[in-house]
Amino acid sequence: MQLRRSLGLLDVALFFLIACTNLQWVATAAAAGPSSLPVWLIGCLAMFVPVSVAVMYLSKQYPEEGGMYVWSKRAFGPFGGFMTGWTYWCSNLPYFPALLYFTAGNALFIAGGNSGALSASPAYFIGVSLVAFALATLVNILGLDVGKWLNNFGAASRWLVTLILFAVGILAWVKFGAATPLNVSSMRPGLQLKDLIFWSVIAFAWTGPEAIPFMAGEIKKPRTTIPRGLAIAAPAIAAVYILGTASVLIALSPAHISGLYGVMQAIGSVSSRLGWVALTPIAAIFVTISCLGSVGLWLGAVARIPFVAGIDRYLPEAFGRMHPRWGSPVVALLTQAGISAVFVVAGQGGTTVKGAYEVMVSATVLITMLPFLLLFASAIKLRGTFPVIVAASIGLFTTIGAIVLAAVPAQDEPNKTLAVVKVLGLTALMLGSGVVVYYFGSRKQQEKNAVHV
Repeated sequence: MQLRRSLGLLDVALFFLIACTNLQWVATAAAAGPSSLPVWLIGCLAMFVPVSVAVMYLSKQYPEEGGMYVWSKRAFGPFGGFMTGWTYWCSNLPYFPALLYFTAGNALFIAGGNSGALSASPAYFIGVSLVAFALATLVNILGLDVGKWLNNFGAASRWLVTLILFAVGILAWVKFGAATPLNVSSMRPGLQLKDLIFWSVIAFAWTGPEAIPFMAGEIKKPRTTIPRGLAIAAPAIAAVYILGTASVLIALSPAHISGLYGVMQAIGSVSSRLGWVALTPIAAIFVTISCLGSVGLWLGAVARIPFVAGIDRYLPEAFGRMHPRWGSPVVALLTQAGISAVFVVAGQGGTTVKGAYEVMVSATVLITMLPFLLLFASAIKLRGTFPVIVAASIGLFTTIGAIVLAAVPAQDEPNKTLAVVKVLGLTALMLGSGVVVYYFGSRKQQEKNAVHV
């Protein structure tokens, strides 16, 4: 069955907006204080620009379904391609629970606040996460012609809530003064271990341009549409992160900002002081829709990895088949949904809601950075131009640093040893399972080839 080219320029630009931003990182950065503002700029230069340059070069040269999987396969052979795709796919397994926890936490503000006991209830977070994930899975199974609308509505909602956040920040500054001093001294980046750990999260937050090439076979004129879509979305991406973080800091002091609820706390605090109580649930609805858009987008994008691997016969052939009516990789989607549901429950074991969220974020950062090593190396090996090689080299250095720092637990984690074991254990499990799957897949291929000979 031939892939449907369902995504046009506007779809791709909105895809980039929602793939390259997440309000949870705005909250995390604001909770770290005003020094996060220059760190956003450093992260942009050290990660977003290198990823964008590498992706634009490689997607123009090789505009095929599979993105990083295909590029690494061309540069380093079948094993390199498979492990790039495998680790990137696996990185989203802990990312989905982290994103869903963020969704569930901010959805509490639809009722006008964080609903007391529910904000610390594992049952609530697990339940909402599973329902939201089931909805995003269903939409993707119905095909990209339907699924893209969840992405687009999510991107529009993210921009709308960001505009609300900007307005709230300006009004707070004018009427009440900034809750957090923003000056040269307060914005100076720290170099303590806790600060450097935060830098790794910022590096991860700036990733995302690599996602859309996984669907290159479903994009109209991908050679030109992907670079143009990224150029259109880039200013909005920077505004969401930098101006969004500044707005939260103007509304609240870092001591009162939660990495889980920070954006809604800022909107809720200022709107309450202004007497605009209706603004909080409206903004919470936009945040929830934008998060559902992210879940749907990443679920659909990374499902193309096992789809391509199924075509290459490293995974069972069923992964390489599409639904005859909706044109979606239904086996890959359902498998991914089932495994991620296990992560939602397992990540909660032995810790608090906050602890589970931070462990999933750390695991996501570490595992996601692994395939970027091969992405940047591929851009260099596949005869990139001098600017491409320079950008990829910077990206490699940033990626290695982020990998090392992501394994260090947060200072306020009550069980640091358990947190480290979970993060490193998940990473080892995913790498080891990838090697095993590749070994048996390639062995099966060799046996089939021998029979045909």
